[in-house]
Amino acid sequence: MSHLSKGISLTLLFGLLLALPGAVRAQGFDARDLMRAQQRGENTNIYGANPFEQPEEENPEDQNKQDTTKKERKIRKPLESYFFSDSIRALNNFKWNISRDYNRVDIQPLDTTLMNWRIDYPFYLDGVGDIAQGALGQTSMPLNYFKRPQFFDFSFASPYYAYIYDMENVPFYNSKRPIIRLTYIESGQKRFREENFNIMHAQNISPTTGFNVDYKARGTRGQYVWSRTKNHNLAVAFSHTGKRYSIHAGYYNNHIEQQENGGVVGEWAIADTTFEMPSGVPMKLADAEAQNIYRNNAFFVTQSYGIPLQRLTDEDFSMANLSAVYVGHSFEYSSWSKVYSDKRASYINERDHRDENGSFVADTTEYYKDWYINPLETRDSIYERVISNRVFVQAQPWDRNGIVGTIDAGVGIDLHTYSQFRLDGFLSGRYEKVNKTSYFAYGSVGGKFKKYIDWDANLRFYPSGYRGGDLLLGARLALKGALRGHPLILEGRFTMDRRSPNYWQENLFSNHYVWSTPLDKENETRIEAKFSVPDYAFEAGAWLGVVSNKIYYGSDSRIAQQAENVSTTSVYARKDFRLGGLHLDNRVLLQWSTDQEVIPVPLFSAFLSYYYEFWVVRNVLRLQIGFDGHYHSMYYAPSYNPALSVYYNQRDVEVGNYPYLDAFVMGKWKRMRIFLKYQHINKGLFGNGEYFSAAHYPLNPGMFKIGISWGFYD
Repeated sequence: MSHLSKGISLTLLFGLLLALPGAVRAQGFDARDLMRAQQRGENTNIYGANPFEQPEEENPEDQNKQDTTKKERKIRKPLESYFFSDSIRALNNFKWNISRDYNRVDIQPLDTTLMNWRIDYPFYLDGVGDIAQGALGQTSMPLNYFKRPQFFDFSFASPYYAYIYDMENVPFYNSKRPIIRLTYIESGQKRFREENFNIMHAQNISPTTGFNVDYKARGTRGQYVWSRTKNHNLAVAFSHTGKRYSIHAGYYNNHIEQQENGGVVGEWAIADTTFEMPSGVPMKLADAEAQNIYRNNAFFVTQSYGIPLQRLTDEDFSMANLSAVYVGHSFEYSSWSKVYSDKRASYINERDHRDENGSFVADTTEYYKDWYINPLETRDSIYERVISNRVFVQAQPWDRNGIVGTIDAGVGIDLHTYSQFRLDGFLSGRYEKVNKTSYFAYGSVGGKFKKYIDWDANLRFYPSGYRGGDLLLGARLALKGALRGHPLILEGRFTMDRRSPNYWQENLFSNHYVWSTPLDKENETRIEAKFSVPDYAFEAGAWLGVVSNKIYYGSDSRIAQQAENVSTTSVYARKDFRLGGLHLDNRVLLQWSTDQEVIPVPLFSAFLSYYYEFWVVRNVLRLQIGFDGHYHSMYYAPSYNPALSVYYNQRDVEVGNYPYLDAFVMGKWKRMRIFLKYQHINKGLFGNGEYFSAAHYPLNPGMFKIGISWGFYD
């Protein structure tokens, strides 16, 4: 991407020379009042110029003449959708995600501030962060057990959850002016460089109809040998959110290529030995040329039509406050493939064990013990396709914010196709395909009581067939109040989940691993409570989970199941202190597991960010200068298996008790954000020297990073 980086730098420089010195800000307006003013023929400029109105030039000589042949230009209606409140409509720009099952949207923040922009690894953005292989574009898994993704469809992609698009995280935008946002971040020497390039364009054709394109290219050439990674993600979306009819359609593509080095031959290579370059650290699969390639193509469309049960008049700005019924349909096609390849090669561990005199003894071994298909090389190909259809109905008895706001019901059918190589494929000359069909019914009910109570409950049941007997129950209750004008929120959640193992957990045939193992359904109950005071940047929460028949990957990387109950408890707290311009942001997590061999978690994890923020030039340039730090206590952290693309519960080595610190300077100048950061600034200064997050996979050594993000409007 070196040519790309030069092109981006020239583009940004040219944009800087042409940028206007003053920032132009679009005025917000109350959409309901604007609509009514238009209907009464009043001046609609009382809230500022309508960005969708194009004024006509008028000849002064014809000002006193009346053209009776000229048709009156139709006034373009503002956004009237029941999905958005007046406060959301009044925003210049906002974005949202859709629900696969229900006629709902989830409003998301459109962040253009400094905030956490310097955190370029997406798996560090939530909570205390993740267990990670170490570099941009590579795999990770949340430290918080209750945040870990549960992929039923193509579970091999779950370690890349922080990067990939799916139907429910593809963004949709509403913008009063076209937006283009460019981001470029790079680090390290050219041969080891990490690069992060994002471009987003969003534009509305009308107040109700718009489209957007998001493209992200993230990856690394690798500080360590054989660790090059390319992670490309594209999302193209179209939306129309009218008064009655709405449609959301999108296409997304995820393409990942990762060279797999298998981790260090021994922790001594990081903790006790100094190499001139990180590329000199010996890795287990460096000579095996192991590699994973993932491809995902998908498209979806979901639409609904509202039928008012009361007369819809011109005074009714939207259907949100009326009794209504909505009928809709959702469709998605998604295909995933994974190709893993390697060749047979051994590695040398120079400190494999000690002899009777206490001296280190070297040993030569192989990463994989078994070679079932080909004794010299591997090419495991796996394919999965899912075609999903859902038909749903949503009843709105009074209004969407009533004590019973919405009642939802739906039925769905998923068509699954699985394909992999088997030995009998030698005879047939083709891969085996297995087709399965799952069908289910689901529903939910929810509402609000003024601004004090927000509640909902949901259910999903698979009556028979594939996944037959699976059941999901959930409930949520939020109590809201205020103390001296500051909002207080107390929220509780409950889920009970009985779920089948996915296809690959029961059926796998590959060069290194083979199993055909019927597994029982997992049964898990979770309870969550959270208290927050947003104005004081305070949040505290606790989770309690009990699971039986837990499915996991054991110390030999093979599938395993624990019949007995395993209990996990997590306690989380976040508090951001501010003393003038000094910010002390703290996130802390405590966790306990009754069986660390099944669910390994560290007792203590933390993410701390301490920085000073100030104006260099008021209302023009604002700076932050500070440090970020990650830490977790010692425990048997999971390791990563490249052939299976899973984290497994190793029991060879404990990992942790090492602070990983970054120093940064970050600023915002008008519409441009920029940061300078030195990652892992404490390397070689303090700590036990074992900078691992996932077992056997060292985090990146020290490197300098620079990033820039620029937004263009109109």
